[in-house]
Amino acid sequence: MKPILKSDLLHSLEQRVEQHLQITTARLQNLKPEQLLQPAPDGGWSIAQCLEHLNSYGRYYLPEIEKGLSRARPVTADTFTSTWLGNYFTRMMEPGAKKYKAPKDHRPAPDLDAVAVIATFIEQQETLLAYLRQAGAADMDKVRIPISIARWIRLKLGDVFRFLVAHNERHMQQALRLLK
Repeated sequence: MKPILKSDLLHSLEQRVEQHLQITTARLQNLKPEQLLQPAPDGGWSIAQCLEHLNSYGRYYLPEIEKGLSRARPVTADTFTSTWLGNYFTRMMEPGAKKYKAPKDHRPAPDLDAVAVIATFIEQQETLLAYLRQAGAADMDKVRIPISIARWIRLKLGDVFRFLVAHNERHMQQALRLLK
């Protein structure tokens, strides 16, 4: 894979996370719980379920990222090189990609505390933003994070960030479609 400037990658990911935070606080946070819990017309997830699905990934990945960053060596290069597997997982999660059935431990219940779900999502996005900023001083090619569905597979930190943000974007778009 072709190396990319780490600062460019982190900046673009930070912008997307900031956008997710802005959308959540401006458009979702003040909705009534009934609106947040209203299932999709096609029987799909409600807004709260979309965000709780993302929260389940945050509960796994954010502590793993924190551990990885705490062990990270100081930056030695100003580039990041994705792996083919990292690219594959990121492309799988981009909006518009094929639909996948969520793994059992990442399927949200229909009866959620919608207000708590939104608060957790905002908190997790703020944490993710802090980790993206911290990653500027880390060697993202060397830090490896185990993935949630198969912990023996470890992706580079930069690929985990790319996957998480793409996954968040996919489900943020799903949640926003329910507002219409």
